[in-house]
Amino acid sequence: MHRFGAAASLGALGIVYGDIGTSPLYALKEAVKAAMAPAAQPEAAAVIGAVSVILWSLILVVSIKYAILIMRADNRGEGGIVAMLALLRAREAQPGTWRVGLLVFGLIGAALLYGDGAITPAISVLSAVEGLKVDAPSLAAFVLPITIVVLIVLFLAQRFGTGSIGRIFGPIMLVWFAVLAALGVYGIAKAPEILQAVNPWAALGFMIHAGPAVSFAILGAAFLAVTGGEAMYADMGHFGATPIRVSWFAVVLPCLVLNYFGQGGLLLAEPASIDNPFYQLAPDWLHYPLVVFATAATVIASQAIISGAFSLTQQSIQLGFLPKMHLVHTASEEIGQIYLPVVNWLLAAATLGAVLAFGSSDALAGAYGIAVSALMAITTVLAALVAIQWGFPPVAVVAVNGAFFLIDLVFFSANAVKLLEGGWFPLLLALVVAFLMLTWRRGNHLLEKQRAEMREPESKLVDACGINASGVRLLRLPTSAAYLSAGTTGLPLPLSHFVRTNRAVQKRVLLISAVTTERPRVPLEKRAQVVPLGQGIDRLILTYGFDEAPSVPEGLAFALDRGLLEDIDPENITYIVGRETVIPSRARDGFARWRKKLFAFMARNSEHTAVYFGVPTAQAVELGLEIEL
Repeated sequence: MHRFGAAASLGALGIVYGDIGTSPLYALKEAVKAAMAPAAQPEAAAVIGAVSVILWSLILVVSIKYAILIMRADNRGEGGIVAMLALLRAREAQPGTWRVGLLVFGLIGAALLYGDGAITPAISVLSAVEGLKVDAPSLAAFVLPITIVVLIVLFLAQRFGTGSIGRIFGPIMLVWFAVLAALGVYGIAKAPEILQAVNPWAALGFMIHAGPAVSFAILGAAFLAVTGGEAMYADMGHFGATPIRVSWFAVVLPCLVLNYFGQGGLLLAEPASIDNPFYQLAPDWLHYPLVVFATAATVIASQAIISGAFSLTQQSIQLGFLPKMHLVHTASEEIGQIYLPVVNWLLAAATLGAVLAFGSSDALAGAYGIAVSALMAITTVLAALVAIQWGFPPVAVVAVNGAFFLIDLVFFSANAVKLLEGGWFPLLLALVVAFLMLTWRRGNHLLEKQRAEMREPESKLVDACGINASGVRLLRLPTSAAYLSAGTTGLPLPLSHFVRTNRAVQKRVLLISAVTTERPRVPLEKRAQVVPLGQGIDRLILTYGFDEAPSVPEGLAFALDRGLLEDIDPENITYIVGRETVIPSRARDGFARWRKKLFAFMARNSEHTAVYFGVPTAQAVELGLEIEL
């Protein structure tokens, strides 16, 4: 592995595998408790069976499905649900077509990531801090306050960015995985018979003997061990497929397996350790340092989830699934280092609410898993559609992806029984986000349709700049102006309004449109396109990928540097932007008036267009417009 590959693999340990890497804190404990019900202490068959279920879940779901198959469905190196939707061109879905169903299906999958993002920091940090109770049960009352303080500090720190501390995430998690492995070897030595769990029949035989109710409970709990596996695909664009796979097979999987087997060996030797087998694996003198280290690891895992939510939101905004939001670049040298205050604090409220409502990692385990299992099932279906679109034999695709889809359905069904125990919480969050996404997209589609009908042809302005039929020409102001437009044809509405009101137009006029494509990034040579319209009027079309932050001033500077535009001083040009007020109507267009009001509220509170596209405040002018929807 070359140097860059080694660095990327190390970085992946901190960002990609933080979530799944902290699962040993709670996953095996919950699985064995499910297997032993209603016994007071676990029997050997229950322990071996639970460990075997976790092992083969990691192999089938994470190693084979995600690492080998799903990660092949990349959008020019970028992964994740939104990237897959872009690949399938779901954004182009028109009412009444099959792509609308695909779009709804995919957006629900994307929204499920927000539900997962609210639960993951809560259960991870809470399970780490609960280690205090192992040696000092009297400290139980402090677990919740400490967890809340840690999470508040974590969310407060987001506005400063993670560029500097992010570089040490990888080395810290490498040491964490080494500790997991060392503790695991110690536990295996206590009861080597735990190695029987390598045999898949240990899992199948126990579940068949235990019956459907206990089997479903085991599968639902064991699924906690694979949550976080979806990050391999979601974060593929940051590190590349090969470094992520190398990290998994060389470090993460072996260390996780050793730890789960070690916890199982401890439970075979000391069944009374079921309350917290992870911490009981360590010598007494190591308990408190391990609590601190585990808390640090869960903070890293939580940071990865929060950063993922920021990235997902940015992509959704670019593709038109969410309204523009205030976005802060926390590191000028790294595109991916962003901070969205609205997302951060909504996620913080949901996470802290989950901690306060559920109160313990055992209770949160009931809420955890259902969102991720649904997301994994949706990802499998979308990956199958991508494979068929790429020309793979449909029969082979259905056979392979169908088999994994059945596994996904089994895990989803096993987690669905936890719906009333708390599984409703992430699902409710996901449904709310998905509904907002669909409302925004539908409203934006109708709004753009209204704009297109109101736009005048460019030729009308060009002709008016010369001598018209009555022998009168528009007054040409000795200035330059750039009018931002959502469309790539016709005159921007603010420009038409300006001309009608003043019977004048600037001597130099740019019509600027920022277009987002279905690819993650766009080569610089394809960034800008200029269409001369005549009479000192040009159209500048800037093209960006859905993983890029658009900047109109930078795009204009690029066009000037390439010689695509002339006679423009970027320091003295005025950017004119429309500030639209949406008026909900009672028109029967398939969009309920109450949803129009919701869309209008979202539009009214979205980020100003000039700010979102990086226009300097001193050069921006907003013209108010009303559009009836």
